[in-house]
Amino acid sequence: MIIPIRCFSCGKPVAHLWEDFTKRVEKGEDRKKVLDDLGMERYCCRALFLGHVDLLETASEFKKI
Repeated sequence: MIIPIRCFSCGKPVAHLWEDFTKRVEKGEDRKKVLDDLGMERYCCRALFLGHVDLLETASEFKKI
C-alpha cells in the first residue's frame, strides 16, 4: 500500500526518496539511473522500490463496513 519507512532487509531509511523517485520516473527517466542518483546501492532497497505497487488509491475506493 504505502512505501515502508525502512528497507525490510537492511533497515536503511528509504521512504524519503520515494516521492523523488516516482516524479522522475513519471517524467521518463530510466529507473536504474534514478536509483543510482538517489544513492540506493543495496539490491534489497532497489528491489523494494522496483517491486512496489501503489494501491492506496484503489483501496480507498472501498467502503469500510
